[in-house]
Amino acid sequence: MKKEEFLTELRTRLVGLPKDDLDDRIIFYSEMIDDRVDEGKSEEEAIKELGGVDHIVNEIAKETPLVKLVKEKVAPKRQLAAWEIILIVLGFPIWLPLLIVAAVLILVFYLLIWIFVIVFYIIEVSFIVASVGLLVAFFMYLFGGQFNLMMLGGSICCAGLAILFFFACIGITKATLSLSKVIMLGIKRAFIKKGRNEK
Repeated sequence: MKKEEFLTELRTRLVGLPKDDLDDRIIFYSEMIDDRVDEGKSEEEAIKELGGVDHIVNEIAKETPLVKLVKEKVAPKRQLAAWEIILIVLGFPIWLPLLIVAAVLILVFYLLIWIFVIVFYIIEVSFIVASVGLLVAFFMYLFGGQFNLMMLGGSICCAGLAILFFFACIGITKATLSLSKVIMLGIKRAFIKKGRNEK
């Protein structure tokens, strides 16, 4: 792939970005290719080192704030006609509640993912508290002249489960963070692609 072909494809794939950002990115990658060519590499080698268009689009989507993409998406591209304004005003009682419901459903879905993580941490804390409580009860019985091996065993069992759940909590937190990043990247890419399809 030659430089101009690469930059054209990149521009096409990033049309959902604000115009200034898009132009800055194209200039940046054009200069990167030129620098590598000045070092003695061919345009194809220089482009290959950049990682491909898909990789660059993903990186730009990760770096670009979602607010900026949404702002670009909702910014009017032209002056609205009178009939369009009338339709928006008349449809307000319908589209506003639907928009609110959609936003709430997305928020609830996201919170449900994190509630699952919180439940794991609550179980972890309950095992720790149970282990400490049983150990304290064991010593209280011991000082009272009774030897209750069941409480010591229960304390050790809860401590073991707490250790296992600690690693489970770390794993599920990392997985949830990764899932959150993937969801956010998917949303950003959708805004970039929507921008491309509309222009």
